Amino acid sequence: MRNAIKVAKWEIKRNVKNKSFIIGIFMTPVIFLIFMLISGLMGSSGDDASVEEETTNVYVNDTIGLYDRLESTAEEYAFRWEMEATDLSEEEMEKELEDSEDTAYIFLNEQTIASGLIPVYTTDDISFSFMNQVQLLESPIKFWQAEELGLSDEELAVVSSPLTFEETTAQDLQESSSGKAEVQEDLMQRIVPGIFGGILLLSIVFTGMYIFQSASLEKKDKIAEIILSSVTPGELMQGKIIGYFILGLLQSAVLLVFAVPFAMWKLDFPVLEYLLVPQTLLFIVIAILGYLLFASLFVGIGATLEDVSTSGNFQSLVMMLPFLPFIFMGPVFSNPDGLIAQIGTYIPFTTPGVLMMRLAMLEEWPWVEIIIALAILIVSIWVFMKLAGKIFQVGILMYGKNATPKEIWRWLRA
Repeated sequence: MRNAIKVAKWEIKRNVKNKSFIIGIFMTPVIFLIFMLISGLMGSSGDDASVEEETTNVYVNDTIGLYDRLESTAEEYAFRWEMEATDLSEEEMEKELEDSEDTAYIFLNEQTIASGLIPVYTTDDISFSFMNQVQLLESPIKFWQAEELGLSDEELAVVSSPLTFEETTAQDLQESSSGKAEVQEDLMQRIVPGIFGGILLLSIVFTGMYIFQSASLEKKDKIAEIILSSVTPGELMQGKIIGYFILGLLQSAVLLVFAVPFAMWKLDFPVLEYLLVPQTLLFIVIAILGYLLFASLFVGIGATLEDVSTSGNFQSLVMMLPFLPFIFMGPVFSNPDGLIAQIGTYIPFTTPGVLMMRLAMLEEWPWVEIIIALAILIVSIWVFMKLAGKIFQVGILMYGKNATPKEIWRWLRA
């Protein structure tokens, strides 16, 4: 184990002194934050544009004396309308619309009100929110109808009182207002650690991919024999896995140093409050186990390559394994307790990602499933470490070509 630690230190020092690694480790969060800022600026500019949208010209053909009430309602709700009474007929209005922009015509008469269908004609460039605003004109129209029926002031007040439809689910009925706050807090205590775990897993797995290149580079530079004169193939493999794991943690730390303050500033959100919870420990364990699984594959297959640039389909397929959980994103988010989500939890290559997504979505964690999934993951790591050790021991000293799947299978059976 002492030699494995020495190899790990050597890998860390070699990469930390590498300018491209240092630039990459800082540029990744910087680029991420730049895109977030650009997105925020575009969003804010879009908001400003919506606030400063052009005034809508609203012409009302009113034959029953409702124009003043409609105008007062529009002013009360601060609609960006320029209202004007008109006596244009619907036929004449059609010609006017062809040459107008951001314009609407409303026709009010006893016939349209009695039918309950009031025609509103608009130009093609009218705002999407305009018709929602028009719906608010219903109140003064209903009030006028009540007056026409000869209702008393008290009856008029009752009829004209607005009604609000409030949705209440069966689950809401079982929760008090304090209970709702607790549910919201519990949700954030799962989602924030889940996002943290996902960032940690992706960071150390992406960094672990350098193992793939490292073993191949040592073969290409003909220094594998020199290294193996001091350590065993198993110690070299373990050292690489440990070293790149620490480098992955370093990259995650740098990313969080940028991301957490940005989230607290931009989102006005107490990230640390929801991050420093017991649930985070489980996500960290899952991320570490996921790294060990994929690292064993990367280091083993990397030793079979003569040159990374000439890797075959088999080796490239191994590099895609960490992205398999994305296939399950749709089913997991739509039904985290469903059959497909459960199947993804028990497949070793998808266990880390799918399990994190499920835990971030589920209110009650299925501890039996979690324990089974972690047990499968740990056993898979042990198996793949053994297999990777056999592949690494032979492949690191093979020169001249990339190993084929048939040759790798023969090494495993030996």
